[in-house]
Amino acid sequence: MIFPTELFAQDALTPASLLGAVALGAAFGFVLERSGFGRAQKLVAQFYLTDMTVFRVMFTAVVTAALGTSLLAAVGLLDLKAVTVNYPTFLWPMIAGGLLVGAGFVISGYCPGTSVVAAASGKLDGLLTVAGVVIGAVAYAELQPAVAAFHDSGKLGGVFLYQLLHLPPLALAAIIAVAAVGCFIGAGKVERLVAAARLARTATTTPSR
Repeated sequence: MIFPTELFAQDALTPASLLGAVALGAAFGFVLERSGFGRAQKLVAQFYLTDMTVFRVMFTAVVTAALGTSLLAAVGLLDLKAVTVNYPTFLWPMIAGGLLVGAGFVISGYCPGTSVVAAASGKLDGLLTVAGVVIGAVAYAELQPAVAAFHDSGKLGGVFLYQLLHLPPLALAAIIAVAAVGCFIGAGKVERLVAAARLARTATTTPSR
């Protein structure tokens, strides 16, 4: 039995499937908001190493998806290639784009997804971030012809990590899961070290009575 990937085909976009997508999106946004991911303070805390919740949640999502899809593919229940986004890698523009998105994340306190959640919950900074994303996308669309050479530079084709490492997808997913556990333990230690350092600075700067 192979998972019915034909549900994702273009001609399978029925009103019912679109309604389901909207419902899933709303549920995802609700969970993000209830988890505190609609607040800039919660999101930027990871950059100050005081609260690594976002790091843990996102890494957990990556590991869950990797293990789940790889395991289903290994037992013949899922066609992994059919659900893989075979988007070609453009090395240099992707590096530049990642740095710009990261800078925007630090400055605004939101990523594109969480900014929508914040805006939907009535936060002005979230709304301004959404507006910035839209303005930036439109501006880049207008400037793209002028930077077309850079836009298409460093093309490597469809590159997958398990192919580069010559490993089965399930083995790579297991390695990532083990790495995640180590990173979670390390993140907890970092949080405690930063908290202790801040407490020590507070103790030395607080005047004695």
